[in-house]
Amino acid sequence: MKLTPKALLLSSALALLAAPALAQSQGDWTIGLGLANVNPKSGNGTLAGSEADIDDDIALTFTFEYFIRENLGIELLAATPFEHDISIGGAAAGSTKHLPPTLSLNYHFANASAWTPYVGAGINYTTFFEEESALGTLELDDSFGVSLQAGVDYQISDAGSLRLNVRWFDIDTDATLNGASIGTAEIDPILVGVAYVHKF
Repeated sequence: MKLTPKALLLSSALALLAAPALAQSQGDWTIGLGLANVNPKSGNGTLAGSEADIDDDIALTFTFEYFIRENLGIELLAATPFEHDISIGGAAAGSTKHLPPTLSLNYHFANASAWTPYVGAGINYTTFFEEESALGTLELDDSFGVSLQAGVDYQISDAGSLRLNVRWFDIDTDATLNGASIGTAEIDPILVGVAYVHKF
């Protein structure tokens, strides 16, 4: 039987739709490596009596996920340091670096396609360091808060997939300048990330 190009295209599409998703079984674990942009919300509270603004940054991210049940995993997010410039009242006021380790419980919606969406919720710990300011000694307290995420994996091999995800973090930090409190920065950023994820 001779297959026309249209028939070949149709059969290939049906085969792709029928292909099993990258199913996650109890005891599986994955490692992810990617890039992410952390973008604080607009308007980051009032510091020293003026509106504060914190800019965005891009850094490498790493994820480690262990599946405690089929399609249900515990994930740790780590990253190289993000660095942010801080302005107060529109004028440059300083900069800081931070690390955002986050522990989440994720549910992956297995289906009969190569696309596997997932959602997750967890706890974020943000530590600030190397604060710098021309105004004096700037210090930002570490923060604990909730984190929510949603994403989708696209299977590219038996063990590998490409991931796109979006996270929201509840991050607030008390700021001091020269030992005196100058207010609370409300950062609450959105993270948009892409990564390669490998299953073991």
